[in-house]
Amino acid sequence: LWGYDYNGFETSPLIGPAREWETIYWKQDALENPTTDTTSLLIYGVSYSGFEQLLIDTLFTNNDSINNFNDLFSADDYPYLKLQSHNIDTIDFTPSQTDRWHVLYTAVPEAAITSVNGYYLNPTDTIFEGQDLAFAFDIKNISELNMDSILVNYWIEDDEHNIIPISYPRQDSLRVGQIIRDTLKIESLGLKNLNSLWIEVNPYINNSQITDQPEKYHFNNIGQIPFYVNSDNENPILDVTFNGYHILNGDLIDPQSEIIITLKDENEFLLMSQESDTANFGLYLTDPNGNQKRLNFRNQSGEALLEWIPADLGTKKFKIIHKGNFTLDGKYRLLIQGSDRSGNISGDFEYDIEFEIDHNSSITSLMNYPNPFSTQTQFVFTLTGAVIPEEFTIQILTVSGKVVKEITIDELGSIHIGRNITDYRWDGRDEYGDILANGVYLYRVITKINGESVEHRKSGADTYITKGFGKMYIIR
Repeated sequence: LWGYDYNGFETSPLIGPAREWETIYWKQDALENPTTDTTSLLIYGVSYSGFEQLLIDTLFTNNDSINNFNDLFSADDYPYLKLQSHNIDTIDFTPSQTDRWHVLYTAVPEAAITSVNGYYLNPTDTIFEGQDLAFAFDIKNISELNMDSILVNYWIEDDEHNIIPISYPRQDSLRVGQIIRDTLKIESLGLKNLNSLWIEVNPYINNSQITDQPEKYHFNNIGQIPFYVNSDNENPILDVTFNGYHILNGDLIDPQSEIIITLKDENEFLLMSQESDTANFGLYLTDPNGNQKRLNFRNQSGEALLEWIPADLGTKKFKIIHKGNFTLDGKYRLLIQGSDRSGNISGDFEYDIEFEIDHNSSITSLMNYPNPFSTQTQFVFTLTGAVIPEEFTIQILTVSGKVVKEITIDELGSIHIGRNITDYRWDGRDEYGDILANGVYLYRVITKINGESVEHRKSGADTYITKGFGKMYIIR
């Protein structure tokens, strides 16, 4: 109410929202008869955005109505109404008294996020990056009208306030008193530190003030749950072997070497197990002519060039297998870098190693280590080519030339192309198991492929070899 002694307005609160307008009734009484009062009835339509439009401005009769108001002004355009009377009495200053305003309409339904059953959060509000998180809210129809199929928007606001929408299908109709609870699973990869899950039931459309379907209130349609993700900052471990062995920079290797690359990530929730994870690797090979190429997992036709094996919970290792076929003799260079699914690289520097290929079968001078020794010694040598000698015998002799011990290839254990340190350890005993006396002994190696002696390859060990014989010392 406001005005002057002869002129004033009386305004109703906002009426609605309505799905459909029906009849508007009003009644007033003058305080004197006859009367000189004049009263106008103003009816405003109000949109969801709050825009007001004067729809009717007419003289206010004592007792009247407007039937089927929705035929004149649709609730789709004006879901709210506001009534106002303009009263004027310039003679007696006694304006007519409003007995009633009565607006009939079909109401709109009302959904709300309800906390009767709480909300569902699994496993906890703090998880590790890569661990799935399950959420569920209860959405209830708290009105006496059924709702059409419900649109629900979910999104995540991350630690840097980026909005990440979550795809979620439209739900079935929400009947009177019905509750919808759907569990929503979220992947936490990339969601580091503090995040929030948001829900908006029957959301505003295109940033407007118009909801997907008419509803009475919206404040009870929005919910938010914070959760924390312990980020994965641990670097994975890269390992590279050639035919099962770790090589040193510059080593000779088998031209048909199988190179196995493994990346171990301790995060059990982000195991690398798909072919798409191969994109986390960069493998570059430079040949003896200086030509560098990237080792791709597939060619342009889609054929596999490199084999990969997914990680499992046991080893947590993602494995790549490159079956080498190095046709050129000379030095190669291999560069490898890998990263886990969180983007952590395997090290500040890539794996960088040079190796040499020599297709010609040869063997360097054999040496024993340690030398002198007291309890045991091993044998060190390098093989080239692509074939392991079928005969490989180490003879140990006295200085007078008597053979006191022969060690055959069957005793030496695994031998491979490249640098070898034998698994076999000689304990200083002769063929009969007797301990040899302290002193100097000679040794030599006999190697043959297809009955032919294996060519000698020059090395730094040649200094310690005289006419094919080396010296070893037993000191106990």
